[in-house]
Amino acid sequence: MFISPSKGPMTLDAMVTDIVDYVRTERSADYRLIIGTDSHTKKGTHMVTAVIIQRLGKGARFFYRHTQHMCLNSLRQKLYYETAISLDVVHALKEKLHKNMLVGMRIEIHVDAGFVGASREIIREIVGMVVATGLVAKVKPESFGASSVADRYTK
Repeated sequence: MFISPSKGPMTLDAMVTDIVDYVRTERSADYRLIIGTDSHTKKGTHMVTAVIIQRLGKGARFFYRHTQHMCLNSLRQKLYYETAISLDVVHALKEKLHKNMLVGMRIEIHVDAGFVGASREIIREIVGMVVATGLVAKVKPESFGASSVADRYTK
């Protein structure tokens, strides 16, 4: 179940319908679909995945979902798991968007890792994981889908 800040809880199908409607209101605009996941570990690991449809230069809409997982203490394990969750969401969305005739949209995976800090050791592996699926990977400071939008709802 995803949540729209303006419309409340939504199924995956309802979210796709909302994305399709948003794109169809201004077909000539350029869009990008951004998916990013961030996590917070306390008692278990709380993960939030954000799905953002951005109309370039003209705003965006976003959706998010919460999931609870076993406690992931290793940074490597967290980043791999976050990226895998984002990739799963992308593949579910791509299938449904194709059915609605939305093909060729730029899709980005935003990874909550950067070249500064502890995550720099494994960033190439994570980016390689995304690029191997044919998608674009963005890292900090360009990965606002994970480091800002998803992060906002992890606490």
